Amino acid sequence: MNTPGTTAHDTVLSAQGLVMRFGGITATNNVTLDLKRGARHALIGPNGAGKTTLINLLTGVLQPTAGRVVLEGQDITTLAPHQRVRRGMVRTFQINQLFDTLTPLETLAMVVAQQQDLGGSWWQALGSSTRVTARCEQLLEQFHLTSVMSQETRVLAYGKRRLLEIAIALACEPRVLLLDEPVAGVPAGEREELLQTVAALPADVSILLIEHDMDLVFSFSRSMTVLVNGTVLTEGSPEKIANDSRVKAVYLGHGDEINDAMEGLAHG
Repeated sequence: MNTPGTTAHDTVLSAQGLVMRFGGITATNNVTLDLKRGARHALIGPNGAGKTTLINLLTGVLQPTAGRVVLEGQDITTLAPHQRVRRGMVRTFQINQLFDTLTPLETLAMVVAQQQDLGGSWWQALGSSTRVTARCEQLLEQFHLTSVMSQETRVLAYGKRRLLEIAIALACEPRVLLLDEPVAGVPAGEREELLQTVAALPADVSILLIEHDMDLVFSFSRSMTVLVNGTVLTEGSPEKIANDSRVKAVYLGHGDEINDAMEGLAHG
């Protein structure tokens, strides 16, 4: 649904009445979610809430039992994941999916060359195409990877691997970016660099963040959706969510970090 003061043209990605059943289990139950242009929107909920299922529906990994997915006014419900990427919707994954024997420079060159229709000749483009080289250098600097650009990915610190994954996503020139737990597994000493980089992502990219780290959720997002048992419990600003007694009840007993983040925002 569009909120007052917005129009359908403001919505870049829309989940409309999505239902996903696995046998007798309903993983998502009539979920509707609108991602506005330029959004910083967080999807939160306890374990088992249906967040991963919803993201898999949005990205085409799963086909819904009912409902549809609309990207920039076009129904993409039946499109394959790679077709959605071509249309500007890109996802990072909770678990790294990188080429361990390639360096960050080689990895980004491969993606950038494909974006520029150079296909399998990326290694030639890296040496001969100033456009590919310039874009790779820009991404390496933006994501704090210049110092490790020639190291094999398998030897990188985990925080750097997460940064590389987001750099790859941005190299695909997304209009919609789905960030799936970007700080999951990142040691405390490497988190700040990652948090700052996520905060500095381009304003024209609409971002849906799925994350358990409440400090990141509340510092990053301008709007939020709370999913519980496959159903949207509520949505709104971070302030509204932090003060919602139903949300607090859902998270009660799930750790002091969550409640502390909510309390800090509610009284901040």
